[in-house]
Amino acid sequence: MDEQIKIFFCEDDENLGMLLREYLQAKGYVADLFADGEAGYRGFVKEKYDICVLDVMMPKKDGFTLAQDIRSINPDIPIIFLTAKTMKEDIFEGFKAGADDYMTKPFSMEELLLRIEAILRRVKVKKLRDVPSYRLGGFVFDTQKQTLTAGDKVTKLTTKEFELLSLLCAHINEVLERNYALKTIWVDDNYFNARSMDVYITKLRKLLREDPNIEIINIHGKGYKLIAPLDE
Repeated sequence: MDEQIKIFFCEDDENLGMLLREYLQAKGYVADLFADGEAGYRGFVKEKYDICVLDVMMPKKDGFTLAQDIRSINPDIPIIFLTAKTMKEDIFEGFKAGADDYMTKPFSMEELLLRIEAILRRVKVKKLRDVPSYRLGGFVFDTQKQTLTAGDKVTKLTTKEFELLSLLCAHINEVLERNYALKTIWVDDNYFNARSMDVYITKLRKLLREDPNIEIINIHGKGYKLIAPLDE
């Protein structure tokens, strides 16, 4: 299942906060809005989020302090800071506080969305590498070296081949939903990216065809399934 991304959003400007939350929700995200740092912290400990968007100048607890508190709970969650400050010292302080990105006001909602999607994509790819290798029948898929090995034959995978095979392995013998794969790897599930993914599926089938126990099948109207004996 393609679960909705949950965004933790802390912004004390009520109008800006409401506009951004509605925009993100219209784009298919769940966005929880908090008006100050203390309320934000209380909300963060109650839910599980995928990314944080924090205003720097907030009452009760500023964004930098809130980020440190969040990092003490979840050291890996990505954080984007929003601020009216443009001095280099403030930007450096933001990155020291654990920022993955930093946007100065005013900014476009479209740019914020693109930055959120870029960070989420990097996080997903990093998670794909958390499993160091998979044994697929007669193949060894090394996610660190990005290689597929059968006997003495070692094939270096392209980035897209690696990402797609990693997703298939993460859903081994289960359906990998087409839209989920497109949004994870290509960000957008438009026609051209869908055709590109079909090409890479064909390439992976050719790479894996030496083992008759391995097969990538189409699941009509849903996506793909990698059928293979798997030992991690």
